Amino acid sequence: MTLATQMNPGNWHDGGDAPAFWPVFPITFGLFWLAVLATGFYLIRRKMNGNAAAAAAAADPMAKAQSVLAERFARGEIDEDEYLMRISTLRNGS
Repeated sequence: MTLATQMNPGNWHDGGDAPAFWPVFPITFGLFWLAVLATGFYLIRRKMNGNAAAAAAAADPMAKAQSVLAERFARGEIDEDEYLMRISTLRNGS
């Protein structure tokens, strides 16, 4: 028996099989990359939907007018009575 075989008896200690937890590492690695891809897909999808909604709101003058009116009410530039009167005028088209 040579000195090398005395110092290194085999792959895993006495030449036995790999430890039982070895599948954990590739599964974890795969799940990590799935999570990265899913997060990227979610963020891209959210940005695309947000841009589409903003474009639709910009294209609709009624939605823009209601938004401006709501902002003025929120800032306190107009009171509740004036807000309700103007929003009903917008909705009725008169």
